[in-house]
Amino acid sequence: MPAIVLVGAQWGDEGKGKATDLLGSRVDAVVKFNGGNNAGHTIVIGSGEAKQKYALHLLPSGILTPGCVPVIGNGVVIDLGVLFEEIDGLEARGVDTSKLVVSGSAHVIAPYNRTLDQVTERFLGKSKIGTTGRGIGPTYADKMSRIGIRVQDLFDRDVLHAKVTGALTLKNQTLVKIYNRKAFDIDAVVDELASYAERLKPMVTDTSLLLQQMLDEDRTVVLEAGQATLLDVDHGTYPFVTSSNATAGGACTGSGIPPTRISSVIAVIKAYTTRVGEGPFPTELLDIKGEILRNNGAEFGTTTGRPRRCGWFDAVVGRYATRINGVTDFVLTKLDVLTGMDEIPVCVAYEIDGVRYDELPTGQALFDRAIPIYETFPGWTEDISQARTFDDLPRNARDYVTALEQMIKAPISAIGVGPGRDETIAVRDLLDR
Repeated sequence: MPAIVLVGAQWGDEGKGKATDLLGSRVDAVVKFNGGNNAGHTIVIGSGEAKQKYALHLLPSGILTPGCVPVIGNGVVIDLGVLFEEIDGLEARGVDTSKLVVSGSAHVIAPYNRTLDQVTERFLGKSKIGTTGRGIGPTYADKMSRIGIRVQDLFDRDVLHAKVTGALTLKNQTLVKIYNRKAFDIDAVVDELASYAERLKPMVTDTSLLLQQMLDEDRTVVLEAGQATLLDVDHGTYPFVTSSNATAGGACTGSGIPPTRISSVIAVIKAYTTRVGEGPFPTELLDIKGEILRNNGAEFGTTTGRPRRCGWFDAVVGRYATRINGVTDFVLTKLDVLTGMDEIPVCVAYEIDGVRYDELPTGQALFDRAIPIYETFPGWTEDISQARTFDDLPRNARDYVTALEQMIKAPISAIGVGPGRDETIAVRDLLDR
């Protein structure tokens, strides 16, 4: 069974865990291939009094599927304190985390990277990027500068000490002389990082080899992106992006699986649009309708708790996601949040300086000036949370979904009608390829 890539199609928070749930027990491994604890998945299992809500940050959503191997790939940057806090929290709720494996080539977030992330954002003031301040960007910068700390470095104290020394030679100068902060003590940093080594070591393996062996055995591997297409460091709304490749191409480099093993790309897209942090957002609503979307959709960050910016569906962004990722299937989430709207506008193109753009414009300056061109659809008032087939939806809801599918140029194969695992309409089998 070839690998399946799962990505977000907008600016994140689309509900990628919902898509993983649809694959269910047929998934043998779920790989987190990029990002760190700067994003998260919220997964709801069960209903009524039995309903359980899980917030995952570093761990792949497959950690909640019995028998599935959750994998943290080489493309991830890991805050070890957060990792073990998350593991302990799940185990306290009866979740088995013993199958978790971690790539020895994944990079580790050092304490100085968190500090640099925070002081840099404050220093930038109004020009800030809007990072979570968790050290993600500085850790990826260290990786590219070849002064990063990898998981495998934790098991040799001499190597770890040499690498921390090399990194802090310049960083301490920056902290003290530019930001007026206290320098980090090298031995203290080494002690902190090394303190995780004993517990971490049994989890560490050559994850690229493991995954390719699983594929050779005809087992199903899902490659799960953190963040989303418009936050990709190369293909997103730069510079208001994350520090890794959150698109389908990043799945290969972040996991060690070659592109020839990938059979399909599933993109998750919300029935409206949200974004967290700074940056352009053409369909953003700054009125009561934006508040309604935020409150009805519980649009607050899983990791940060920050309120998300909300706006109407942007079909230009959807088409872009299809093109960049090679999307074979969309999972449309949170259709239920639109229930009760009299009319539902959809952005079908942009107007920039009097010119119509049907595709995403190149260049930050153009996108900053984009004015959405809307097509309006009639809404519905019926409760759709119990719908389990496409025909169960009200006529106006069906028309809305069909129109979106035509605009984004790839089939919508599943529709989320509520937050629960079972509150989903499966239009097509995501594994039937």
